[in-house]
Amino acid sequence: MKVEQIYTGCLAQGAYYIESDGEAAIVDPLRESAPYLEKAQKEGANIKYIFETHFHADFVSGHVDLASKTGATIVYGPNAKTEYDIHEAKDGEVFQLGKVQIKVLHTPGHTMESTTYLLIDEEGKEHAIFSGDTLFIGDVGRPDLAQKGTLTQNDLAGYLYDSLRTKIMTLPDEVIVYPAHGAGSACGKNMSKETTDLLGNQKKTNYALRADMTKEEFIKEVTDGLLPPPQYFAQNVAMNKSGAAGLDEILEKGNVALDVETFEAMANHEGALVVDTRKPAQFAEGHIPNSIFIGIDGSFAPWVGALIPDLQQPIVFIADEGREEEVVTRLSRVGYDNTLGFLKGGLDAWKAAGKEVDSVKSIPATEFAEEFKSGKLKVLDVRKPGEFQSEHVEDAQSLPLDYISESMDQISKDETYHVHCAGGYRSMIASSILKSRGYHNVVDIAGGYKAISETEVPTTDYVCPSTLK
Repeated sequence: MKVEQIYTGCLAQGAYYIESDGEAAIVDPLRESAPYLEKAQKEGANIKYIFETHFHADFVSGHVDLASKTGATIVYGPNAKTEYDIHEAKDGEVFQLGKVQIKVLHTPGHTMESTTYLLIDEEGKEHAIFSGDTLFIGDVGRPDLAQKGTLTQNDLAGYLYDSLRTKIMTLPDEVIVYPAHGAGSACGKNMSKETTDLLGNQKKTNYALRADMTKEEFIKEVTDGLLPPPQYFAQNVAMNKSGAAGLDEILEKGNVALDVETFEAMANHEGALVVDTRKPAQFAEGHIPNSIFIGIDGSFAPWVGALIPDLQQPIVFIADEGREEEVVTRLSRVGYDNTLGFLKGGLDAWKAAGKEVDSVKSIPATEFAEEFKSGKLKVLDVRKPGEFQSEHVEDAQSLPLDYISESMDQISKDETYHVHCAGGYRSMIASSILKSRGYHNVVDIAGGYKAISETEVPTTDYVCPSTLK
């Protein structure tokens, strides 16, 4: 028996490869099929099953494409209704995979079809659970994503409480927990950066698994402090129910080199959004006017999903040479399939053609600290509300990047703003969006709050996030 976690840091997502006696199963695959096909081929195994723990909201699954290429059966738990062929499993149903078994544990709460898969080894011992978004390390799935009709988030939280206590907490302490996500995912509130643990340890340390916790206490704690889900979540759920196109055709359309004139024409006449995926400092130094910075070396796909409302939005992009396919792939993971190509030769080609170039003023925290002494600076903090509440520059204004498009009326185009986040990635995204909307007097603070905190700029007293309500 072999179990391998295939973790994708950009999405904080864990897919799984399970193999026994030449038969393999994939749990919660990403959009691209190649890694799973190559893994199975290398191990000399045939992919027999594709297990989906639920309809994912934060990424587009590649289960339909993978099934078409392998003949594998797509398995969902009870209540899953799709526009393609699946095996809708019954609670307690057992699937044979080589010499091991995979048992269905229906665990509604995060969503109504949410299912945990229990791996039983060759000796009949309960070995591990693939818990999807039902149980994370240090947290549980948010219960507000599948509300419909009269079904409220409190109702879902109540189902989740029952699922955890009747299906999961009754399992042996030595069972390994393999969740679908880790820290950084918006599918929970406070996930650990660890991506696996023993169930016994989670029973001791996970706030939601306290043995003496009442259902009412659970509902209150699990729903308290939930931020609105990113806007693309509902759209990704719809794609996962209907079955998305395979990555091969997305790459064929999107991984195309465009000369300067064609690139500019697509931006001007086709309404294509120009996304610059280079490093923050490169974008600050020079970029195409009105382009949006979302760097590939960061939480690229989730920020694309949070900030570009239309999944059908035509996109053209600039990337470091050799990373163009990676950009198209990562866009497709969250459902942005209408990529039309990239600028051949990058910004150098744009400059060589005599085209206009814009820039963002970016200063080190030490220079900001000197300027701050004047007492006249307006500071925009684009971190999440909880980060701001925990600690911030005195008199700074909170303008979270997640909601920047809805909040721009809070600032003036006539004022100059010094913009920062935690480390410099989000502030450059924010600066690019502000500039594209006509807010040209923005100054980025390189290194973000981390660098600011090492200067003499006055900040509020630190408040532990866990005490904030």
